[in-house]
Amino acid sequence: MTDERRNRLRAILSGTECVSPATVYDPFSARIAEEVGYEIGMLAGSVSSITNLAAPDVGVVTLTEFADQIRRLMRVSKLSLLVDADQGFGNALNVMRTVQELEHAGASALTIEDTVLPKRFRQPEAMVELISIEEMAGKLRAALHARRDPSLVIASRIAALKAEDSAGFVARAKAYAATGVDAIFVTGLKKIEDIEALRAVVKLPIITGFVADSSLRREDLAARGVRIMLLGHQPVAAAALALREVYTHLFSGGAPADLKCRIMSSAEMERLLHGERYKQWSRDYLH
Repeated sequence: MTDERRNRLRAILSGTECVSPATVYDPFSARIAEEVGYEIGMLAGSVSSITNLAAPDVGVVTLTEFADQIRRLMRVSKLSLLVDADQGFGNALNVMRTVQELEHAGASALTIEDTVLPKRFRQPEAMVELISIEEMAGKLRAALHARRDPSLVIASRIAALKAEDSAGFVARAKAYAATGVDAIFVTGLKKIEDIEALRAVVKLPIITGFVADSSLRREDLAARGVRIMLLGHQPVAAAALALREVYTHLFSGGAPADLKCRIMSSAEMERLLHGERYKQWSRDYLH
């Protein structure tokens, strides 16, 4: 099953279309996304921090917590899961451990970024600080060495557009691609020229965060090598808003019956939870 999920993601990266993954964070969200039709899921570091710790994205989730979350999610899901491994939870040796844990947990792809995380003492709050090209290249080589399943996708994540000029961005992309990684993940893209500059020096599949230029069509990105484009993590915010509204309604004395049009029916919940399967197992093994 794991190979099937990873091979599906590799097929997307080697294809000609640009797709977007579903933000997922637990077994239930993954099952709903899969039922809608998604084949790729995404677990971001920020989403893990929200759903594990109710904390902002400041790098306080541990590798163990992150891997356990992936393992629980993948136990019930057939999604190909792309995960945000931040900076690899430390130096190049930590990156090796990270790859081993996330591969074993069931991830189909992981990204490792070139930012300094967690933020150093007295680093300006809004400043994005990058590690050197040499250190990042070492991290990527270590990640590739630690990989046991060759179908696991390892992508280098570049934040240079947030901290350097275009020349620095291109130099980093070229150096990271030379390590043998499977894809390049770029954040901070603002215009089509950024992608074209990347494509001129790197022929690897491209993964992007949300692109600021709203005039760009998915077809425009696909033609320039972008195979996966993130759209943000709205499902988490939507779930948070729904919870607060329902809690507020009930706390203020509202009747549960008034929520009927705003919540999933008992029958639908039972179906999504595979209730009939558990009932059959109970009949087979408990009676």
